This record gives sequence, structure tokens and C-alpha cells, in this order.
Amino acid sequence: MNTIPTPNHPATSRYWLFAALIFSIWATFFHLGDFPLLSPDEGRNAEVAREMKVAGTWLVPTYDGATYLDKPAFFFRSVALSLAALGDTEFAARLPSALSGLGILIMVFAFCRRAYGEMTASLAMVIVASTPLFMAFSRIVIFDMMLALFVCAAIFAAYLAEEHEGKTRRHWYWMATLAAGLATLVKGPVGFLVPLLVMSAFHLASGRRAAIKRFFRPAHILLFLAVVLPWFVGLSLACPDFPYYGIMKESIARFTTTEFRRTQPFYYYALIIAGCFFSWSVLLPESMRITLRERTRLGRPDQLFVVWALVVVVFFSLSQSKLPGYILTGVIALGVLVARVFAEAIEARNAAAQGIIMRACLGLALAACLLAIPFLVLSFAPEALAKPRWLTADTIKQFGPLLPGFSISLGVTATLALVAYGLKSTRFALVAFLSISVLLLTANFEVIPRHASLKSARSLFEKLPADIPANSEFACIGCMPHGLPFYLGQPVTVFTEDGNELTSNYVLFSLKSGKAWPDRLVPHAQMQHHLTARNHPTYLMARSDRRAELEAIALKQATRVDRLYSDYIGTLLPATGH
Repeated sequence: MNTIPTPNHPATSRYWLFAALIFSIWATFFHLGDFPLLSPDEGRNAEVAREMKVAGTWLVPTYDGATYLDKPAFFFRSVALSLAALGDTEFAARLPSALSGLGILIMVFAFCRRAYGEMTASLAMVIVASTPLFMAFSRIVIFDMMLALFVCAAIFAAYLAEEHEGKTRRHWYWMATLAAGLATLVKGPVGFLVPLLVMSAFHLASGRRAAIKRFFRPAHILLFLAVVLPWFVGLSLACPDFPYYGIMKESIARFTTTEFRRTQPFYYYALIIAGCFFSWSVLLPESMRITLRERTRLGRPDQLFVVWALVVVVFFSLSQSKLPGYILTGVIALGVLVARVFAEAIEARNAAAQGIIMRACLGLALAACLLAIPFLVLSFAPEALAKPRWLTADTIKQFGPLLPGFSISLGVTATLALVAYGLKSTRFALVAFLSISVLLLTANFEVIPRHASLKSARSLFEKLPADIPANSEFACIGCMPHGLPFYLGQPVTVFTEDGNELTSNYVLFSLKSGKAWPDRLVPHAQMQHHLTARNHPTYLMARSDRRAELEAIALKQATRVDRLYSDYIGTLLPATGH
């Protein structure tokens, strides 16, 4: 591929840039606060940030009053600041992720404009912004998008450092080091390991081994330590068990063992890319074949993105703990490579690129039609399919009315792809590939809040009786609706056998090491004593598996049992303590 920036007509460049910026903002922020916090991750992370805001601290996060060291405090602090400025809302909780996403898109544009030209830069913004994985993680309260922001910044800056000499190179390396340090503050060692591995592999493939030595200059190491050590030392002094837990458990054990129960097969990320990079993933098989065949002709920026995507996917495929968000930066790199194909076809600089896109249009039309078939069957004859366990009658009732819309949308995509193929129009093909994401956020958006309502504590919160006194304690037997403390604006007492309900690896580690139980985490054996010692009302909740236990307590106290959301029930216990 030609990597020399190609000049565009100024009016055309302005049009592409304006369109790309508007689309990127829309794809990142549209409907940001229009669905409830998902459980467990969003509900838990938002509550950690809310407690940080209330306490006015930043070093030691807490969840439901318990020390929570599963992740560093940087992301929580950013969410806490957003909550303080905008209130305790879903929009405010998600804003740092959305701003991080927009920051990535702006960086991608700036880098690609420098390396390729404005057409590729604008297309890269649009394609990355429209990938389902990017759209999802810019809309949820989770670390991955902010981590990706600083990892991308470190990689871009380290690459640009080797494009210069003297003081300019030094400044770019300082920026790369600073970004790697901030990435580490977001999510631990992976923040510096990913850019280090990507750039080391890139320089090895380019025959620039001397560049790798420059990463480890004393000034760079000192700057990195100046960013990371104040947090690490301060937290270690406050919580002396953190160094062992953070390094041995959260980092080494997560990568090398199945302790965290997130194991997946080695090919897991191939499936994630096929689905979470759709519809652009249809272009990948032939593009990869041609890239391998012509690898010696690739320019340095293209080599960077190829190596970047490969290193991220291979590195996390080797890990025993796998989640979709781990390869977010690899998907960003793939988005840029797809943008290169479209730009060369649109600018009529590469006939092979146009051929790839046209053939991919046929693949997209076929894939859209195949995906539409089960939606149509579920809409009109659900009994015809062998149902997996999650496809219950309630699920069909909840989502059934939306399925015809999905089928129609997929039909629209297939039609656009076939028209693009018939017209041999790359621009029309771009519209066809974008239509999946656009229709998801418009015509088909309702599926997202409906899905979220099934997995959010807000549904439970909205079903709580209106007559619960303002000074009541909220408590759960053997369960923890993650996000309920956020919506209540206060922690929830959990009666538990082992603390698993908080889904915090650090809490479990802490309890197993013999440390005192947090105030809001009460051993189940002490529940009766806790309830009889109250000097305030308590609203006690449980799920169906503890129904008999809660109903016995309600009967003894002569209180009513409320049917809440899903299989939750609750009862209001009056104050009995002295």
C-alpha cells in the first residue's frame, strides 16, 4: 500500500473531516444515558466512584463500604469527578468512557492525517467509531476505553519519536512514557506492557533493535516511576497487602491461571473480532491474505497497525483470562487498516482495494441475509427453533416485537451492499457497511434498554415500595444487586457465607487472609443478632432461593412480604434495638 499522504481538494477534505467528526460524536455520545447501568460491572464501578465522591478520597477505593483494590483508583476518580459535576446519573457515570472514546478518535485522525492524508484519517475515525466493540465500551462504566486512550497515546508517541531526532524525539518519548504511566494507573501493568510489546515487536520486525534500547533510558524510567510510584507507595502504605495482591493475584495469576474463571479457547478472539468488528470483519480475510502476500511493500505506518493488531490478539489469546474488551486497541488498529483499503479505493489509487470491497459487499449481503433468518423464525414461528436455555418464553415476549425490525434492518443492509456491488460504487459500499451501526443506534436502539433493564438493579430500585422510611437500612440475604447502592445513594448490608456476593477478588482475598469483615458485609451466622440490634428500620431483600428464610423473618415480625422485580422479594422490618 502507498503510505505517502495524498493531497485532497481543500473543499473535499473539509467535507470528509466535518462528516467524520459529526459521525464520531454521534456514534460515541448518542443515547449515552438512555439505558440503566448494567450489572455487575457498571453498577459496581459507578458505586465505587459514588462512594469516592462522598468520602472525598482518591487513593483507596471502596465498594459497599469494603476496601476495593481490584483496580487502581484513576478511573474511579474520573467518574467521581463527573458525578460531582453532573449528578448521580447514568450519563455522568458513562461520560469519562465516552470522552476517552472521542479522544481516541481524535488521536487516530491526527496520526493518520500525518501518515496517510485526510481521506484515510477521516475514514479511520468513522470506521473505528462504528465498530460494535468501540461503540459498546464508549457507553459503559468500565476501564477499557480509558485504558485504550492512554495505550494508543503511548504507541503513537513512541512511533513518532523514532520519526524525529534530537529534542523532538526526546519530547515524543516523554509523552509516550507519560501515557504508559497513566495507562498503568488506569488498569495496572497491562497499561505499560501492551505498548511495550507492540513497539518492541514493531521495531524487531523493522530491524530497528537500537530503538528498543531507547525505551529504557534512565530519564524514561524515572518519569514512569514518578507517575506510578506515588500511587503504588501510598496505597501500599495504606493497605500493606496490596503489593502482593496487585502483582501476584491481579496481574500474574490472572494471566497464567484459571483462578479468575474467565477461561476461553485460544480461538476466542477470532470469534470476537468476527462479531464485534462486524460489518468490517467481512473485509478481513481477503485483506489479510493480500497483506501477507505484499508485506514487503508495506509502509511503516501500515506495518505498525498490522503488528499492533497481531500482538494484542496473540498476547491476550495466551492469557488464561479472556474478555472482549482486552483487545479493544487491536480492533482500533484493524479499523485503521480497513480505512486504508477504503481510502485507496475511493481515491482510485488501488484497483485491488476496490475489488476487495466489491467482493466484501457480496459477503456482507450474504451475512446479513443469514443473520435475518433466525430473527424472522423467532418472530413468526419461535417453536421451530431448538431453544437454548437463555431463550425463555419471557425473553421471547420481551424482545419478540423488536425482531421484525432487526430483520428489516438486515435486509436494508443486504440491499445496500448489493446495490453498491451492482453500481461498483465504493462510496455506496461505505454506506452499506455503516448501516449496521447506524440502524442499531436508531431503528433498533430499543433492544439495548430492554436488555439493560433485565440486567440492571434500577429495575429492582424502581419496584421498591414508596413507604420505606428515609432512615431505613437496606439489606440482602445471600445476594447483591450490583448498582442498587448507586441508585439508593447508600451502601447495602449483605448477609453472606463467604463474601462472594460483592464479586470482588480483593474482598475474597482479604477475608481468606483473616482480616476483619467490612461493616456492610455481615456473616450469615450473625444476621439474627444484627437484625435484633437495629435502632432503625431495615428493608430486607432476598431472591427466590432464600424465599423461605425471608418469609419466616417477615412472619415473626408480622410484616408484609413485597413482590419486587424478577425473583426478588422484600419486607420492611421495624426498628427493634435500644
